[in-house]
Amino acid sequence: MKRLFLILLFAPLFVGAKEPADWVNAFIGTTNKGVTNPGAVVPNGMASVVPFNVTGSTENRFDRDSLWWSAPYEFHNVWMTGLTHVNLSGVGCPDLGSLLLMATGGDLEVDYLKYGSRMAGQQASPGYYAVDLERYNIRAEATATTRTGVTRFTFPGGKGNILMNLGAGLTNESGASVRRVSATEIEGYKLLGTFCYNAQAVFPVYFVMRVSKAPKESGLWKKQPPARGVSWGWDADAGKYKLYTKYEKELAGDDVGAWLSYDTEAGEQIEVRVGVSFVSTANARENLDRETSDRDFAALKDAARSTWNDHLSRATVEGGTDTQKTVFYTGLYHTLIHPSVLNDVNGQYPLMEKGGIGHTDGTRYTVFSLWDTYRNVHQLYTLLFPEKQVDMVRSMIAMYDEWGWMPKWELFGRETWTMEGDPSIPVITDTWLKGVRGYDIEKAYEAFYKSATMPGIALPDTVRPGGEMPDSYYSTMTGEFNRMRPDINDYISKGYVPLRGQYDNSVSHALEYYIADYSLSLLAADLGKKDDAALFRKRSDGWRNYYDTKYGTLRPKTADGKFWSPFDPAEGMDFAPNPGFHEGCAWNYTFYVPHDVKGLAKVMGGSRKFVDKLESVFAMGYYDPANEPDIAYPYLFSYFPGEEWRTQKHVAELLEKHFRNAPDGIPGNDDAGAMSAWAVFSMMGFYPDCPGQPDYTLTTPTFDRVTLRLNPDYYPAGQFTIEKTGKGYTNNIELDGKKLKNYRIGHQDLVGGGMLKFTATR
Repeated sequence: MKRLFLILLFAPLFVGAKEPADWVNAFIGTTNKGVTNPGAVVPNGMASVVPFNVTGSTENRFDRDSLWWSAPYEFHNVWMTGLTHVNLSGVGCPDLGSLLLMATGGDLEVDYLKYGSRMAGQQASPGYYAVDLERYNIRAEATATTRTGVTRFTFPGGKGNILMNLGAGLTNESGASVRRVSATEIEGYKLLGTFCYNAQAVFPVYFVMRVSKAPKESGLWKKQPPARGVSWGWDADAGKYKLYTKYEKELAGDDVGAWLSYDTEAGEQIEVRVGVSFVSTANARENLDRETSDRDFAALKDAARSTWNDHLSRATVEGGTDTQKTVFYTGLYHTLIHPSVLNDVNGQYPLMEKGGIGHTDGTRYTVFSLWDTYRNVHQLYTLLFPEKQVDMVRSMIAMYDEWGWMPKWELFGRETWTMEGDPSIPVITDTWLKGVRGYDIEKAYEAFYKSATMPGIALPDTVRPGGEMPDSYYSTMTGEFNRMRPDINDYISKGYVPLRGQYDNSVSHALEYYIADYSLSLLAADLGKKDDAALFRKRSDGWRNYYDTKYGTLRPKTADGKFWSPFDPAEGMDFAPNPGFHEGCAWNYTFYVPHDVKGLAKVMGGSRKFVDKLESVFAMGYYDPANEPDIAYPYLFSYFPGEEWRTQKHVAELLEKHFRNAPDGIPGNDDAGAMSAWAVFSMMGFYPDCPGQPDYTLTTPTFDRVTLRLNPDYYPAGQFTIEKTGKGYTNNIELDGKKLKNYRIGHQDLVGGGMLKFTATR
């Protein structure tokens, strides 16, 4: 009843006005390496229907074969080869982008390098995408349910073809199987994986494709490999696609597919529904039946939009410009794409890193890009979608039960070992300390204690001349060792991780461990484990080992305790490789001690020197808004009385410059919603700058009024309001009429109901 009451309470806000979904521009982030896409998807959907336009024509500006690209879509590209059904949004490595559906006209052609078409008339809104295939005068429209993609093709008349290509895509895997079940149904699977080129992460996606009309003809195809070292039996057609007639029922191998041909009337529409599953084709069929039966395309599209409006209305904003509203709601939209649902409608899902099938009565999630999302995305879920966050935490704990480790960067039941650190710790600690419960915290602590104490692998003490030790090195190790923190031995014995290979990211590793151990100390203290709390709190101080007074920055150290030389704090800008740091330079990492800002200021010589040095990072252009290590830098000024205006200044300027209503309106890779979450929090006027701590730093909100609709099952107050009056920098903040002493607010105050009021003067 409480939930229904709140929905009715907010409903009048949208009568005769724009709904939240109307403010979303799904094309934001589709260039400038934002790697989002405008495809049709519902919140946290397993399936998505996305235009694939990064391979297939020299007319395209960007092509995955000529330029590294990790998304199925790029805004400036004009040539598409179909619509994919399993996709990732805003991630840094190519994978998925598979189950490529295409409609063509005229003679049958199944080579995707030949059957593509120029795009025109694109439209996109939450849960809907449409495009004209100029070459064939065919209109394609797509919508989705959680586990099913639905496409409607409108043909101009004459011969039309529908193709399901299981070869093309973003994944590095090409194996597949396809089977004709009936005249209107095809099933099969496609191998996916090797995310960030990790050979361990391979998994199948199963599908059932159903068309609304029986074809005149249908069949399968397979690309024949070229002959090598064979002189007999080879003809001029070697290397070409071989078509199999309608009498062939099943094919397996690389680059296979299915085709259906029709004689169509002008304006005739044919629907294609594709149910997906990561368990079995039987489950894919059940997903398809239960989520789409008895509903036509229009009804499914309306249902998707309604779901998006419900989710996006958890935060309503008033005031601000139209552009600011678009940036805000598009950002919130992007944060709701991942993590994604993994379980089928019957509750089954693939067990983590092992054969077998698990079952859940709730929701099992996947796509845990935790190095990115532990900083702000999960905090946003804990605040606005705690019911989802609980299931995400349960999913993470279940992964530990299934294979012995918490996830680091998990993808559809496989660990990709991408990036570094122990990111599950701050995520679950943050959730627990904010009072969002409903999972086995002792089991989680058991997993955390294991990763924080289990010995790692033995490494040589000397740097290998000219050698490199990338993160992927650790994923090749076998036997019993600490897989989450493979270089933990030195971390425990020395207090830091020594540089052993020129590009081994040692400082980045250690900084992540310090943050994780600080979070773990908070959790241990809350659970009454005083000795553990003291141990992990002490370890989190190890960042001091890296501070070099000569440069005033963090600096890599070798195993003998000496600073690495030669050293340039700016080396590594723009993602260039450099000693000790991953995807950044020393300036991007030096203030990356969110759990001990005052301690860092002390070693720098005091708050004045800290503030001046931090300000210089922005002045010199060293702040990188497109990556995570320095993402919270603007908020650190507010730890020092009288300097809060700097936070407000930089946050406002960064929002204005880097988050815009344009295809390049995200400063770079959205990182599974992390960049978007930064914007959403910042525009609301508060930010979780220290993962694991249940509080936020405040800044002047973008809007005159922000109303948070809170889930009463977790937050009985049900609502919280933020108001801003005046212009310029905020110099007074009141919570329910009582002035705050500083520019921070606890989570319980934020969800306790009432009003937070900012008063600004020029």
